[in-house]
Amino acid sequence: MPKKPNFLLITTDQQRGDCISAEGRGVKTPNIDRIGAAGVRFRKCITPHPMCQAARASILTGKLPYSHGVRDNGRDLDEALGAAGLGGTFSKAGYDTHFIGKAHLSSQQTFEPTGRPECYKSAKDFGPEWRGKYMGFDRVQLMLRPHHHTQWYAPPEALHYEYWLDQDGRGQERWDRAKERLDPQTAHFQTWRSGLEEEWHSSPWIGDRAVEMIENKKDDQPLMAWVSFPDPHPPFLSPRPWCDMYNGDDVVIAKHPHLDLENRPWWHKAFVEDRAKPIKQGSEHNAGGIDWGQKGDLNEQALRDLTAIYFGMISSVDYQLGRILDALEAQGELENTYIIFASDHGEWLGDHGLLLKGPMMYDGLLRVPCLVSGPGIPANKVIDDPVASTDILATAADLADVETGPNHGRSWRDLWEGDGSRDFALSEYEVDSIRSAVDLDMRTVRSKRYRMTVDMYTDTGELYDMQEDPDEMVNLFDDAGSSGIRKEHMDMIRARPDDMIPVAPRVGWH
Repeated sequence: MPKKPNFLLITTDQQRGDCISAEGRGVKTPNIDRIGAAGVRFRKCITPHPMCQAARASILTGKLPYSHGVRDNGRDLDEALGAAGLGGTFSKAGYDTHFIGKAHLSSQQTFEPTGRPECYKSAKDFGPEWRGKYMGFDRVQLMLRPHHHTQWYAPPEALHYEYWLDQDGRGQERWDRAKERLDPQTAHFQTWRSGLEEEWHSSPWIGDRAVEMIENKKDDQPLMAWVSFPDPHPPFLSPRPWCDMYNGDDVVIAKHPHLDLENRPWWHKAFVEDRAKPIKQGSEHNAGGIDWGQKGDLNEQALRDLTAIYFGMISSVDYQLGRILDALEAQGELENTYIIFASDHGEWLGDHGLLLKGPMMYDGLLRVPCLVSGPGIPANKVIDDPVASTDILATAADLADVETGPNHGRSWRDLWEGDGSRDFALSEYEVDSIRSAVDLDMRTVRSKRYRMTVDMYTDTGELYDMQEDPDEMVNLFDDAGSSGIRKEHMDMIRARPDDMIPVAPRVGWH
């Protein structure tokens, strides 16, 4: 009987689609390149949602956000839906399933305890020896606080990474040292050279856990793992040597770094103005009394510093990816392993005067890197058809020849085999004013040539010709000459399956 293939999904958090070597922006990602050289790169892969929790729920379930209920951060995925997703599908098929790193498949900063391990108020109920199950994965090693905009709390308010960081009672000291700003100083409060030694940061910890998992793999059982790095999510900090890898004077910064709210939909201005107001979401999320949701002054030097350290964070993750690939090779498993690399969503990084993420679906936020390699996949192939990370479950299940429940994904196999094509991919985001200043039913479609986003409540929106206007400077939504294109793309949006479920209750902020 042929040996069953392994599956490794490796994700980053908030990595733009143009921030890999192959996109030519100057980021050095030799190990992501290895996946592309051995397989397929999707040039137009989009996120189904621009926020972590909803995007990750879509990767897990293969469903668009309005059909799994997580329409924003702070809304918890139904555990039965989660268990029927990627981990549960492969566990049921006999795979040894693992999740390592940042899950964010449940809310962290909640109003009340939710009883889930990722909830700050409930983590103590699980303890250092707990390893799952969680959301269908048999064994997990997770992070409760994957980013440094949060406060430190000592165990037992901890998951596996925090217990490890606090192994000798020095977790608080290390957490604080990560916030020490080494010289040379930067021109933006959201980015710095971290004083914490590299080995204590999250990327090496995840790399170590993934290598150990591969080295301990059972010979008679195939492996399925989601390895999830929390970088390059803000605040943008990195230790040496990665923080010094790129010279700020040399990096390619945002081409149009100024707010250009004219001829944009009304919600752009409303969101920007709300972001200037005082902190709303509390000290749990805003460590040190700093509003980490602020964009700050995006002058040229600030953008150069932000971009250089953002690139360094990506290269740091790429190094760990190389260790994972080498471990697979050393164990004789690389040729029998499907590897999918993607990110949950992108980052504005100064585009149009914006930083971080929100309800402006510019290409830097919407498009993510996406590559896949493995047995039978053609080498060094680039595909331009629009796809989405909702397709990951369907693709993996197809390649493994396993059954999965109903979902919105389509296997990519026909694209690299040349038998199929894709006309468009969808993204959707219910924005609520409690968290994000405005109420929107925001639907986005990315076709081969255009990107259109519409607020279904007010029938206002934006439409860009990505071929002639890749920087999204000219909004064609209300242009009389583009009415036919607008109608065609509204038909695409309305073509989503009629299987929406009620929005999950808001249990917190993040």
